[in-house]
Amino acid sequence: MNRHLHIVCLDVPWPADYGGAIDMLCKIEALHKAGIKIHLHYFSYNHRGNPNELNQYCDSIHVYERKTGAKGLSAKLPYIVASRINTQLIDNLNKDDYPVLLEGLHCTGIIRSLKDNKKVVVRLHNDESEYYEQLASSSGNLFKKMHYLRESRLLKKHQQSLPQHCMYACITEKDAAAFRQEYGLKNVFFCPAFIPFKEITGQEGIGNFCLYHGNLSVAENEKAAVWLICQVFSKIQMPLVIAGKAPSDRLKKLAHLYQHTCLVADPSATEINDLVKKAHINVLPSFSTTGIKFKLLHALFEGRHCVVNNDMISGTGLEAACHIGANANAIASIITQLHHQPFTADETKLRKRLLGNVYDTEKNAAQLIQYLY
Repeated sequence: MNRHLHIVCLDVPWPADYGGAIDMLCKIEALHKAGIKIHLHYFSYNHRGNPNELNQYCDSIHVYERKTGAKGLSAKLPYIVASRINTQLIDNLNKDDYPVLLEGLHCTGIIRSLKDNKKVVVRLHNDESEYYEQLASSSGNLFKKMHYLRESRLLKKHQQSLPQHCMYACITEKDAAAFRQEYGLKNVFFCPAFIPFKEITGQEGIGNFCLYHGNLSVAENEKAAVWLICQVFSKIQMPLVIAGKAPSDRLKKLAHLYQHTCLVADPSATEINDLVKKAHINVLPSFSTTGIKFKLLHALFEGRHCVVNNDMISGTGLEAACHIGANANAIASIITQLHHQPFTADETKLRKRLLGNVYDTEKNAAQLIQYLY
């Protein structure tokens, strides 16, 4: 029996160059491998194009323009939701009785316009209200700060009004608990991140630098990179490499403040993978506690030592696989201690035990299929 599925993505899931896109693409690949006939719908913006690479996984692909700027604003709905309400998308989804997987809270503005008998599963990548509140605290730009705070308030109202008949697939147990308790949703389940890493491949021995990587155009990631340079690596001499997309001019200058710190701007996926594997320590502080950070999973699957703060690891269940510092001094001290400490086979075994069963893409795809059909 052919099983068909509509997947609505908040963005084009190729290239998989940030956390949400990685989760979406790996999920599409896994569901296709499981024999699901995928009808993909996504919003095109940010000049990401319409890649042919997605054709190999999908029976059909539909592209919609996102309403950006003033056209996407609404008095009652968050911008990320209102800008993705599209009548053509609604018509296409209502042509049949196939179930629908909505990727991100961003796509939930259309739910009440779908046929009553439609089975709908919503993939929640974050508690978006909390995430936008934390973005506001990370931003130094007053206009952006005001936008993030407004969006956070509207997102909270929108999350409180989500319909009970849908299923909600949360990316962490912590988010699942929040949507059950704070937002009163009944049909919530934990569905771990879909990732491209199949096994723990951290190389035993010693590397020769520390690495922080992430999308540097995101305020929270820039804040983390600046904090590392000014608060941690100003006190210790171990080399630090910061790598990521679209660094600001300010960060470019700061990265060359010390002889032992440097910046790799706009690296390819291959270059990032190479840096993660070669680093002796992946240093990953965060100033946001929502969702799961894909850079953390990347570092744990393919890197050596991993040093984090409490916000990065909160609610992940991965505490035992990381070295946790409560503040800048503690993180500097841990890095100094790990400087000459080899990464060992015992640490690989621990990571296999902690990560292996949870981030099993085939098993997680099978779980998702059960909820869809």
